[in-house]
Amino acid sequence: MSNSATDHATVPQTLWAARGRHTGPAPEDVVRRTLRRHKETGDIDDFAEPPVPEDPARRVFEARWRAAGTVTVRARLTLVPRESRPHGHEWRLVAEAERPWDDAWPSPATLFWPEDGSGEGDDGSWDRHATVAGLHFRQVNALPADDKEMRRRLREAAREAWCVNLVVHEAMTPDEQGRLPLARLLPPGLRHRVVEHRAAPQQLRGVNWALKDLGVEVPRGGAVLLPPDPAPEGYDRREHSVRNVFLDGSEPAELIAAVRHFTTLPRPLPRDAEEALTDLRENWTLLTVQEELERERGLVTMYAEALEAMTKSRDLYKHAAEQALEALAAYRDVPVSVLPQQRPAARTPTALQQLTRTFERLKLTAKGRREAEPAADASPDPAPPGTPAEGPRGETDGPGTPDGPGTAGGPGTAGGPRSADSPDEAGGPGKADSPDAAGSRGTAGVRGRADGRSS
Repeated sequence: MSNSATDHATVPQTLWAARGRHTGPAPEDVVRRTLRRHKETGDIDDFAEPPVPEDPARRVFEARWRAAGTVTVRARLTLVPRESRPHGHEWRLVAEAERPWDDAWPSPATLFWPEDGSGEGDDGSWDRHATVAGLHFRQVNALPADDKEMRRRLREAAREAWCVNLVVHEAMTPDEQGRLPLARLLPPGLRHRVVEHRAAPQQLRGVNWALKDLGVEVPRGGAVLLPPDPAPEGYDRREHSVRNVFLDGSEPAELIAAVRHFTTLPRPLPRDAEEALTDLRENWTLLTVQEELERERGLVTMYAEALEAMTKSRDLYKHAAEQALEALAAYRDVPVSVLPQQRPAARTPTALQQLTRTFERLKLTAKGRREAEPAADASPDPAPPGTPAEGPRGETDGPGTPDGPGTAGGPGTAGGPRSADSPDEAGGPGKADSPDAAGSRGTAGVRGRADGRSS
């Protein structure tokens, strides 16, 4: 069982709600006849049957009356066909008063359904439990002899938050008077909301075993109320347990007090009951002339307030637009030199921009390396070993340099004294094929031409 009721609304003190099942084929005819009879006797002021365009299979009935002669009560009964049972209809009844509900007021169920359980043309009962087969509201429901079946029934009944589940243990076998239901001794407002489960004298141990999961225990010859699911905060199971219940036809005052206290607790409102209550409040059609007038006045007031709010909003927008146009016109009249120069704010590069710049730098670096490699390939190859390299003036670095024999500064060069009989002369023997001699002659010729130009 859930221990939290935060997800559900609280049952209003002005609400009376019940749910059941009708087993006859035409429950709407029974409701119409019952409402018509109560209107003729003055028990209700009026009733109506508004259409349900979105769900033609449903039937909705509305009725209004004055409880205690002065308190207006509005009630709405909805018939929902059950798909699993072709001749069964589930009914949901919610009634809301103008002040907290009094259990001494007449039960709304008896104003929509015949109080004796059957009427003219009614071949089925309307006081069946909505979800658990075999249970009735106004009868004694004996618990099954099998412990597991008893446990299953009590579990299923405890999940039904629309009604109050009462478990009574018989201390001894009752007489005919004791076998009558205790619901008939309850106030009218509680009679059709209580389901009475009766345990035989020999079933005390079995029923307490079945109730163990629910956290309660029935006293011998007493009664206990099953806790709601989910249980409200501060729920005390001991306050809803009665030690002695006398089945002799006398009024069970302690039991009535416990049931009344239970129904006034801030219990969570079942989701189906919440939808039915919302439907009652928002889609109510059975209005008096005074109520219709008040409703129209409320609509006029609402529309006037909405129109006033729209007018104020329009004026505010108009004023703001005028101020914006004035500021724009003043901005256009100011010279450009007077306007403050605003520098664009430095923008922090994003991660994507930083990554793009990094790739660009890597790309430029790779490109520079590729350009440098062809330049190195185009440079002249170094001279092989043994080959003279040219100097700055076409001179060679090998033998025959200016400081060696056969150079311009040495004997036998253009700059030194020449002898006709010198063996180093150009036509001298043994020097025609000498590379040193040829290089010396070339060097002397170049220098000679240079000297001629300079003179």
